[in-house]
Amino acid sequence: MPGSPYLDQPPKGLLTWPKLLRLAGLPLAAFLSASLYYGVLFEALVIITATMVVVNWLAR
Repeated sequence: MPGSPYLDQPPKGLLTWPKLLRLAGLPLAAFLSASLYYGVLFEALVIITATMVVVNWLAR
């Protein structure tokens, strides 16, 4: 990985940006596209934000 602090490969189990985008990018894009199509984009963004706040709060 160019610019990585690791010599060869990242440690096993480490979630890097490329892995995260492959994991969540397509479902998130589909969800936001559908919400835009149905005119509820703001509500969808509020739900995503609230969900991430709760997840981060519970993870502490």
